[in-house]
Amino acid sequence: MKKILLCISAYILMTGIGFAQNTCSKFYPLEEGTTFQYTSSDKKGKPEGTVDYTISEVLSKGSATEATFDLKYTDKKGKELFDSNYKITCENGIVRIDYKSLFPTQMMQQYSEMDIEMDVTGTDIELPNDLSVGQELADANVSVEMSMGGIKMNTTVDQTDRKVEKKESVTTPAGTYDCYLITETTTSKTMGASFELNSKLWLAEGVGMVRQESYKKNGDLMSSTELTKFSK
Repeated sequence: MKKILLCISAYILMTGIGFAQNTCSKFYPLEEGTTFQYTSSDKKGKPEGTVDYTISEVLSKGSATEATFDLKYTDKKGKELFDSNYKITCENGIVRIDYKSLFPTQMMQQYSEMDIEMDVTGTDIELPNDLSVGQELADANVSVEMSMGGIKMNTTVDQTDRKVEKKESVTTPAGTYDCYLITETTTSKTMGASFELNSKLWLAEGVGMVRQESYKKNGDLMSSTELTKFSK
């Protein structure tokens, strides 16, 4: 279950990261070999781990562009907890995530050998090419159902109230960027327990996600993630 939650956490981070060719999306340079590193910190600003992405393959499929990028999650002690690869599709100026490739193949095999069935479904999160202040974005969700010996465990993550609030400059260890600020509400439900948080996402043209902050319902900061390395 811990790996499941880590994968979903990586997914939440990834939803600010749509990859596409310059002719498809102006927010990300889609070139094989491009790398991104994000460092996550707790509410006090202490680092908790890093997620490294590398674009490993870019293919044209008719009017769509499909990108594969590799992901590696490392904790604050430098221990690699898991790696994976994802499929991202861009068509008609909109980036979408392939949920079938959301979880590592080796993990799916491991659960299969343990007679654990896992079903992943969801509604694609979309990042359109043209953003403007005040614009409302479509909701999205991902659902994971695990079944073992007649016992079922469900985890859902819903992203709602997505809106482009304003434009502002943001500085991280990777540089200073002019960004769109997108706000949203994320609701997670696991085995009957529900948890809601509010997020702020800063997105820069030509780079992608620059910073993300998560807050409790009372407004207290819970965690943050920022771009610490970027190379293409």
